[in-house]
Amino acid sequence: MKKLIVLAIIVSAVACSKPQKKVLVYAKGTATVNETTKTITANDGAGSDEKTLLLNDAEKTSINIATTNGKATIEIPTNGYYVVNAKQDTIVGSYQVYGAAKTTTTVITQAFLKQSIDSLEQLIQGKNISAANRNFFILPMTAVKVTNNLDAYIVGPFHQVTSLEKVDGKQPEVYRFYSVKEIRETIAKLTALTIAEKQ
Repeated sequence: MKKLIVLAIIVSAVACSKPQKKVLVYAKGTATVNETTKTITANDGAGSDEKTLLLNDAEKTSINIATTNGKATIEIPTNGYYVVNAKQDTIVGSYQVYGAAKTTTTVITQAFLKQSIDSLEQLIQGKNISAANRNFFILPMTAVKVTNNLDAYIVGPFHQVTSLEKVDGKQPEVYRFYSVKEIRETIAKLTALTIAEKQ
């Protein structure tokens, strides 16, 4: 009987030690993590950095963000996978279907271009954003819960990932994020294509 009680305690301790919350922080320049104080410090500089913080707290908790532009305490209320924007630019993103790399050529119509431009413009304006739509609009120094799945893939701004392998025969759960600057550049390129078609 005592052996069973000890085993139950060990199993319970192992279960409790598993991370309940995963926080991915995007920062400008170089960032460091202090897991003890749950603090992300970002030093302004060239490039972009990302850091992950795993939290075992089952209850509501918070993390601290310190940048050259200010400080913030951000609440992480429930279990799940969060993205924190410690940049000066808004970050936008959505769920994406990533499969094997395409081997065929796709013909892009003018109607498709216009629809894509309209969708991107709405995204950077924060329109039609909802958990149900699985799209996200993250202002500087704020956070959003992206998914309950801590094993999901989150691809950040300026990454060039185009495909991911299946896991156990299943498509991975993937979310792709961009800076608003990147989206505006994409809109400009797509708009140029529509103008070229009209000429």
